[in-house]
Amino acid sequence: MELTNEDVARAISSHHFETAIPRLADDIVWTLVGEEPLRGKDAVLALLEATEAELAATSTDFERFRSIPAGDTVIIDSVAHYVDSTGDASTVASCDIYEFTEGLVREIRSYNIELPSASDARV
Repeated sequence: MELTNEDVARAISSHHFETAIPRLADDIVWTLVGEEPLRGKDAVLALLEATEAELAATSTDFERFRSIPAGDTVIIDSVAHYVDSTGDASTVASCDIYEFTEGLVREIRSYNIELPSASDARV
């Protein structure tokens, strides 16, 4: 079964990278807002591999995961709770905007912010 653009975007944003790798354009640009853009498939693959290694011992629970397809653009809005092997927890809100050309991911723009924990809100 062929993956839709929405399937590919959802796979990347939910940390199921392997499914999406064949659909990354060689000249992909990934901008993590506030940082220098990653340019080229090799740079993006390096980030995906590092993220996969970092998350290997981390549990992830998505409180919110919504995708909005619009032609060659897919937007993913999510809130994820992470707990690593030491018990450290964080909650991250993300918005990822994917641009496709001829079925390949050409550009990703990601906005991520760590949210205060419930215990921080009580302080």
